[in-house]
Amino acid sequence: MTSPAERTSLVAEAERIIRNGSRSFRFASNLFDQETRERAWLLYSWCRACDDLADGQTLGHGAVAPADPERRIALIREATDRALAGEALGVAPFDALRIVAAECAIPRRFIDDHLAGFALDAAGWRPRGEDDLLRYCYHVAGAVGCMMAVIMGVAPDDEEMLDRASDLGLAFQLANIARDIVEDQGVGRVYIPAEWGPVDVADRERLAEIARRLGALVDAYEASARVGAARLPFRARWAVLSAAKVYGGIARKVVARGAGAWDSRTVVHKPAKLAMVLNALVECGDRPAPVDRAGLWTRPR
Repeated sequence: MTSPAERTSLVAEAERIIRNGSRSFRFASNLFDQETRERAWLLYSWCRACDDLADGQTLGHGAVAPADPERRIALIREATDRALAGEALGVAPFDALRIVAAECAIPRRFIDDHLAGFALDAAGWRPRGEDDLLRYCYHVAGAVGCMMAVIMGVAPDDEEMLDRASDLGLAFQLANIARDIVEDQGVGRVYIPAEWGPVDVADRERLAEIARRLGALVDAYEASARVGAARLPFRARWAVLSAAKVYGGIARKVVARGAGAWDSRTVVHKPAKLAMVLNALVECGDRPAPVDRAGLWTRPR
């Protein structure tokens, strides 16, 4: 049984983690109602901890390829299993998962799907084709989109809505991959499908070509996600559309910068984010154009 004091403490720690680990996600999360916002922070803190442990980094920064990746994954799985069994570990992110998973009845399959993404990285995996890339994006971000959808009140058996939520996660991760091509390769990670051809970080024109291809995928999956967002409660819809604009904005800015996109980290600054939030608010009153998911990659059932 979680005491109110313990929950308050874990929410405060989760807020600290998201404030330092993802300014964009925290920015958008402030648009949720308090209950949803706190639950989003609790889930984020677990996701962030797993990512940091797997990648040998701190709050998403300073990644160094760990010497013992398989052991780290095993420790993450063990701690996650214990948290989901209701055990208080005394480790804030895993205790946060214990609380939010119980409060929202988050399906275990989404948690396991997310952990599978870290295992792929630990194995030194690289996608062969586009479907492989999208499958990886599902594990590391689409599954989180599904968990967030459940937190926002989507029924765990509403497959259509969960597909749209997964699509938004795919769009977010594809944007991150486009932005971080050079940084990722520096720690031995290559997420560009082998079938797309070689990736030479010194050939910035080639990277710009890859970024345009990734940007087209971001646009396609973001458009699909907007259809699902229209069915969410108002504040959740506003937060989701704002996040979509910010992350989509990152991808579009990378594409717009062309060969110079990796001379410095591509960011969306606060004034632009505020404009995007206002645009998202206006969009909340519009009915999105129908987007048929035929032809889009679909998460495993």
